[in-house]
Amino acid sequence: MNILDTTSLALKSIRGNFLRSVLTLLIIALGITALVGILTAVDGIKAGITDAFKGMGANTYTITKKGGGIIGPGHRRNSSDAITLEQAMEFKERYSYPSKIAINANVRGLATIKFKDKKTDPTVFIQAADESYLTLGTAEVGIGRNFSEPEVQSGTNVTILGSSLAKKLFKKAAKSLEEQISIEGKSYRVIGVLADKGSSGVFDSGNMCLISVVNARSKFPSANRSYTINVSVDPEYDIDIATSEATGVLRNIRKLDLSEADDFSISKSDKLSKMFVEQISYLAVAAYIIAGITLIGAAIGLMNIMLVAVAERTREVGISKAIGAKNRTILMQFLGEAILICQIGGVIGVIMGIIVGNVVSMMLNGPFIIPWMWILVGITFCLIVGVVAGIYPAIKASRLDPIESLRYE
Repeated sequence: MNILDTTSLALKSIRGNFLRSVLTLLIIALGITALVGILTAVDGIKAGITDAFKGMGANTYTITKKGGGIIGPGHRRNSSDAITLEQAMEFKERYSYPSKIAINANVRGLATIKFKDKKTDPTVFIQAADESYLTLGTAEVGIGRNFSEPEVQSGTNVTILGSSLAKKLFKKAAKSLEEQISIEGKSYRVIGVLADKGSSGVFDSGNMCLISVVNARSKFPSANRSYTINVSVDPEYDIDIATSEATGVLRNIRKLDLSEADDFSISKSDKLSKMFVEQISYLAVAAYIIAGITLIGAAIGLMNIMLVAVAERTREVGISKAIGAKNRTILMQFLGEAILICQIGGVIGVIMGIIVGNVVSMMLNGPFIIPWMWILVGITFCLIVGVVAGIYPAIKASRLDPIESLRYE
């Protein structure tokens, strides 16, 4: 019996036990959908994050205050660990390595913005920045202009809105320019609107408004605020030498003794992207667990269906053997049926997984991808499940005694 004959008989058997076969097939499809869907989404989000960090430049690093964790010997852990605006601005003046430097800080994460009788939900993210911030980040001005250096130095009440905010308050973003709005009860003049780039998977620039770092210190004072320093080193220079020089300058500014550890962190852009990617990769483990549990259940269900099929078709097996069918032919017939059910379920699961995974990926601004590797993994899993679940019933059917099978009712 060739493969075509085996497949034809398997399809006839599936049609004969349609409901049971479809239920098992759907369980398998669900497991493969979870596996391929989650892994496709993970790949898409990884690509989106990588592209977002590429926009910052390969020769970029970020200086922040020291994060949490175990305090090492000689490390001072207190409120002075925050990088103050004075320290950040002094670093910008004293750092001589060929580069561009920008300063920014988080101000509020749940703010409300008003324009006349319109107001936003209390979900607006207020970011403090200097005139160089937008030239180094992934956001850029789409309408209007950036902060000028005098506006930053004087702390003028001017702001740059995210595109979503501008459209929500003014319907058309261009109408927002030179208008007076209220940010947490404080009046600001709109000088620009950020380009609409959507969510990068890291943050949504459309729901953000920018104010100057000096203005943020006076209008939104906070004793615990720490400023971030972004440095973009000229491409022809070595970033490792640049970070070493930055360490020396900032240690001097923060008056650290030789015996004291750095109380700030320097993170290169490529390392940051790798860190995000590693964190998201844990979702892949969840995909394997969910798919594994689902496919084990499907294998058990499929084995029960095949055992029932062997019992129901005992007389049919007896007739086949009586007219010359060999044990191997019977084995391949039942095993082929189990594998075919799994493969049909696998194909449905792969298609659904690609759709679901790419929908999630594109919602987070990731690209559309066809995960060939995960498609192969899904189909292979289905083949294994089909063999494991079908081998015992197939062996049992092949070993039936033809005489006893013909007597079976």
